[in-house]
Amino acid sequence: MTFPSLDAAREFYYEYAKRTGFTIRTNRIRHSQKNMTIIGRDFVCSREGFRAAKHALRKDRILPPRPITREGCKAMIRLAARDGSTWIVTKFVQVHNHKLMTNCKFPGELPIVNILSEEEKDKKIEELNNELQHEREQSASFWEQLCMILKDLEEHAEFMSIRVEDIVHAMGEIELRGDKHLKYR
Repeated sequence: MTFPSLDAAREFYYEYAKRTGFTIRTNRIRHSQKNMTIIGRDFVCSREGFRAAKHALRKDRILPPRPITREGCKAMIRLAARDGSTWIVTKFVQVHNHKLMTNCKFPGELPIVNILSEEEKDKKIEELNNELQHEREQSASFWEQLCMILKDLEEHAEFMSIRVEDIVHAMGEIELRGDKHLKYR
């Protein structure tokens, strides 16, 4: 196949992918060494390749890892520039190693995942704001209770300190009386 422009080729493969049930991305671009113009481009299934090692599971992650989207799919189209204005297909791989999206309402439509109307978004925002407000009020209540407990503990520690001082003082007096009684006997 030939195309009058790279954009036309990309649009063709995009429409083909949409009808077939997958999404595409640009994978490889080749430039001319003479003038750095683009002379080749690969469009691949978005599930081509594998996750880079730098994104592998790490033990220090705070958030759960993102879902794996790369499955090593080989489906692709390779285009090369000819005569500066025409683009030809030099390689085409049709086979996918994963399930294609088939839950479309009519041919050519990609599934829409979790798209909410403005009204639904506003309602969800309001629900989340109400939940946040409730959590803030509960947090303030817990903080108030914690402060009261800490104050009670402080007062109790002060009371116990005074009681210990009283006991030490009383023991001192008992020891003094005991010493006096021993002297007189």
